[in-house]
Amino acid sequence: MILYFSGTGNSKYVAEQIAKSTNDELISINNKLNNNDTSKITVQDRLIFVVPTYAWRIPRVVRDWIIKTNFVGAKNTWFIMTCGSEIGNAEKFNKQLCQSKSFNYMGSAGVVMPENYIAMFDSPTEEEIEEIFTKADKEIEKIENQIKENKPFTTPRNNLQDKFMSGPVNMLFYPMFVKAKDFFADDKCTSCGKCVKVCPLNNIEIKNNKPMWNKNCTHCMACISYCPTSAIEYGKKTVGKQRYKCER
Repeated sequence: MILYFSGTGNSKYVAEQIAKSTNDELISINNKLNNNDTSKITVQDRLIFVVPTYAWRIPRVVRDWIIKTNFVGAKNTWFIMTCGSEIGNAEKFNKQLCQSKSFNYMGSAGVVMPENYIAMFDSPTEEEIEEIFTKADKEIEKIENQIKENKPFTTPRNNLQDKFMSGPVNMLFYPMFVKAKDFFADDKCTSCGKCVKVCPLNNIEIKNNKPMWNKNCTHCMACISYCPTSAIEYGKKTVGKQRYKCER
């Protein structure tokens, strides 16, 4: 079974590619979160999580959902984390999560995908995106083979910087940066409601013909990336920046 969380499509793409190769059932964590669904999930042996990397760990909303959900029959468990560059020391925390759930931890693997966090970084050019996907597809194929052969992933690099990024930096990232108050829609907004539909946390509602953001935001960038008129901005940080979403 493959469970994925995806804001702009990167992790969904990776999950779909793996599922084609392994014939695993594919389940969207977005839908589970959207419906506040933590009901029992019956797993036929292996469990594969495909998620983005948020400050060098899996997203907290995903971690919390995994903790609350009862997985029956889950044994060997792999984590595949899409990222802009690296996953830091995420393995330490993924392993701890598996231990708390009595999963047999089989490792964490990073897959570099196009950057989507335009609240902080620039998205890549079309040429850069093609290069990234060429490399990513090769990495995905390696991951597929390891899973099908029931092999653990190679232990990722774990130096002092990795520990620092997944440790103190991650702890500071959420209170300092993950806030919804800077999101707004400019005059290009048509009140189409696309942002409401793609938000996995039901955090957006239309009021007076404009989207309004509440406080339950995970900075997945779905709203800003899927807006058909590019009307949504995050303060001044995203003005003039190219939006990115995976459309493969």
